[in-house]
Amino acid sequence: MEKKIGVLLINLGTPDSPKVGDVRKYLSEFLNDPRVIDIPWLLRKILVNLIIVPFRAPKSAKIYKELFDLNGGTSPLLVYGEILRDKLGERFRGDNVTFELAMRYGNPSLNEVCARMEKAGYDEVIVFPLFPQYASASTGSALEKAMRLIKDWYVIPEIKVISQYYDHPGYINTVVERAKKYDIKEYDHILFSYHGLPVRQVDKVYEDRRCDNHNCENEINEENRFCYKATCYATTRLIAEKLGLSESDYTVCFQSRLDKKWLEPFSDKIVEEWGRKGAKKLLAFSPAFVADCLETSIEIGDEYQEIFEEHGGEKVQLVESLNDHPLWIDTCEQLVKERL
Repeated sequence: MEKKIGVLLINLGTPDSPKVGDVRKYLSEFLNDPRVIDIPWLLRKILVNLIIVPFRAPKSAKIYKELFDLNGGTSPLLVYGEILRDKLGERFRGDNVTFELAMRYGNPSLNEVCARMEKAGYDEVIVFPLFPQYASASTGSALEKAMRLIKDWYVIPEIKVISQYYDHPGYINTVVERAKKYDIKEYDHILFSYHGLPVRQVDKVYEDRRCDNHNCENEINEENRFCYKATCYATTRLIAEKLGLSESDYTVCFQSRLDKKWLEPFSDKIVEEWGRKGAKKLLAFSPAFVADCLETSIEIGDEYQEIFEEHGGEKVQLVESLNDHPLWIDTCEQLVKERL
């Protein structure tokens, strides 16, 4: 009898709408995750529920409205996730493989999708978080919740996991293909801007609790292969090699920080610095995101553009995320087939 296989695609999430209430609900679920804000329980509850969410939700709602308006009234993260799910379903039609999309926070919720998958009675489940570089706050959180839900199924199928693919040739080639839309020689400098993390979270990967002791900017080794910082730099080196870039042509940087104890250099400060230097055009990649979202379209596309102009620059050009590019669909198909 042919195996019945379910593939669970997981992305971070999105509010149902840019209304303050929906944004508040989304932020509350997101920021109360102990893998996202990894501080003692009571302190996290006070910080998130009494300080961050009440003050941040109205401001974030305005930004989400910009994003939704830019994309026909919906979330690009959700739209491209649904396209990926459906395209992969078409590729595997007849192979008894079914694809489901869930969000770690918001809808479609992991709870509802996993409940549906339990009823389907799969022989095997492949859990596929859509984060190229492993981080406890993204991949780790998605896997932890999926496993927590699956462990309560009466019949637990064989489980396989795709934990990261920061160096997968298909992923790298898709980013490079996206860049071909732009003439790199026209730009004064190139940014590889990754989502930031508190330094303490990358420190926790190591026995000595010191990421800065492990040469993460220059190599992948046995100790740092699951360090988010190390894999971000590794992804950048692979893309830069394909594009024929030298180290002086680009900067690896980190965006969306909450305080000064996050990974550096900070993307917004690099944008400001190059504006002050007299640069007129910057090209910005966002390789940590497989679909355009608030952090790419608005933070880089709008906010960094404003910062650059304020300091003498002219244009910050965002290289679009993988979205629904055919090579990205091919890559996901290959990643799944490698687990079958």
